[in-house]
Amino acid sequence: MKSVGWMGYWRERRVWGCEMEYALVTRFRESFFAVVQADELASELKQAAATANLGAWTRALTEAAVLSCRTIGLIASAKGHKLELLPIHRSEYLALDVMAFAEGEKRWRFPVAVMELENSPREDQIAYSLWKVLSVRADLRIMFCYRKHGEQIPALLQHLHEEVVEAMGLTGRVKLEGETLIVVGSRSEAETFPYGYFGWWSLDTNTGKFERL
Repeated sequence: MKSVGWMGYWRERRVWGCEMEYALVTRFRESFFAVVQADELASELKQAAATANLGAWTRALTEAAVLSCRTIGLIASAKGHKLELLPIHRSEYLALDVMAFAEGEKRWRFPVAVMELENSPREDQIAYSLWKVLSVRADLRIMFCYRKHGEQIPALLQHLHEEVVEAMGLTGRVKLEGETLIVVGSRSEAETFPYGYFGWWSLDTNTGKFERL
C-alpha cells in the first residue's frame, strides 16, 4: 500500500469527513422537506407564516425538526420531547432547542446535530442563536429563523457574517468542524410549499460567507 505520509493522511481524513458531513446535510434536508409536507404540519406552517404567528411557527418547526432527525436515525431532544438517552434526562440540553444523538452504548455521548429555532425578528437575537450553535461541537449545526419579506434575507446574512462569523477570526473559522446551516423561513418569496418557504444557506469556512444550497 502506498504511504501518503502524515500530511496526506490528514488531508484524506478531512476530505472524507467533509463528504460524510455533506451526506448528513443532504439526508436531513431531504427528510425535512418530506416531513413538512405532511398535511397537518404543512397547514400549520403555512398559516403561521401567512399571519406571522411566530409562536405557532416555532412549535410546528420543532415537530418538523424532531421528526426529520428520527427519519434519518437520530434521537432528538426538544421542548415536549424529553430524552432519556443520557444519564441526565432533559428536554433541552445546553439551552439548545434541538439536540440530536446517534444510537450507541456510551452513557455520555456527543451530539450529531444541534439546532436553534429563533422566532425573534431582531437581528442580534438571531445572531445570538447562531453564536450558540457555533459554540457547540457537532457534525451539523442549524439555525432556523424567519423573515417576513424575502428581500430582507441578504441583509440578515451579511449581518451574521460581519457580527458572528468574523468574530471567530480566520484561524477559528478554518478549524471549525462540521457543517453550519442557516434556514430562513419566508412566506413572501414562496410560490410552492415547502421549497419556496425555506431558504437554505451553508457557511463557507474559507470565505466566512453563507452560500445558498
